[in-house]
Amino acid sequence: MSIEQLESIAQAMVAPGKGIIAIDESNNTIKKRFDAVGVENTEEHRRAYREMLLTTPGLNEHISGAILFDETIRQSTKAGVPFTKVMMDNGILPGIKVDKGPFPLAGFPGEVVTEGLDGLRDRLNEYARLGAKFAKWRAVITIGEDMPSSTCIDANCHALARYAALCQEAGLVPMVEPEVLMDGDHDIDVCYDVTEATLRSLFASLYEHNVMLEGTILKASMVLSGKDCPEQANIDEVAEATIRCLKTTVPAALPGIVFLSGGQSDEQATAHLNAMNQMGPHPWPLSFSYGRAMQQAALKLWAKDMTGNFAAAQKTVAQRAKENGLAALGQWSKAA
Repeated sequence: MSIEQLESIAQAMVAPGKGIIAIDESNNTIKKRFDAVGVENTEEHRRAYREMLLTTPGLNEHISGAILFDETIRQSTKAGVPFTKVMMDNGILPGIKVDKGPFPLAGFPGEVVTEGLDGLRDRLNEYARLGAKFAKWRAVITIGEDMPSSTCIDANCHALARYAALCQEAGLVPMVEPEVLMDGDHDIDVCYDVTEATLRSLFASLYEHNVMLEGTILKASMVLSGKDCPEQANIDEVAEATIRCLKTTVPAALPGIVFLSGGQSDEQATAHLNAMNQMGPHPWPLSFSYGRAMQQAALKLWAKDMTGNFAAAQKTVAQRAKENGLAALGQWSKAA
């Protein structure tokens, strides 16, 4: 696939007023979500839940793509239509999570590095045949005493760059996700410094691996106070710090940036995105790639009655998509 084709897919992912829904939870992670609402974690329940999300009427008005898990990209609706076909027929780009998750970084207690590069070339080619248009790899950066180390940051960014180069070789747009966790009692200034260092390392690694930025999407964490910090930065402070950090580290050639919700409440994630877009224009579109912040309310409703609440849960998904789509334009308000 040419860089022009990759670039057009990346631009479609961050089309005005649209974002990405992340439904790429591993079976272990979805089990935790299901356990919390009293749903048994079976393959059929996972399939039915993802069908509810992906067949939401009007979802494509505010959702440009969805990140899927390996199991999900191979599944179909109850009527036998592959999820990837349902998505493409409705103008929603299929994406796929390809990393194998974080593992302890040897020699650095408390720090992790994401694995999954072994065999990745073949897996990416298979996913492309299954209909994927983009992929995602998440790195995890933890703030703590003497953490993160520069070794941890660089190891994760090196892996992200190798993954991104392999994606583009396979004709997939790489979504690179270096998540700086909210866990901890650090203040917003510490988060800023760590996020800045991480993004600088990331784009240096992407450059060294000949990754074409025009065909790449950044999935970024916002610059936030640690969730246990006694002084929580307000919405405008978070928006200002995040924008300042991005402008000092992210090249303008990048087609767009989508944010993860990272443990924020539904309303916080939307309000922060909205505030950032109201501060624009920016060198790149700023949109969303939310998981829990898109699904939580719908999951609770669906779990109470999977059949009877199917349509009501879909309405909740559509409403969350609309709210975040407006926030991506800087036009959201609580009354919207």
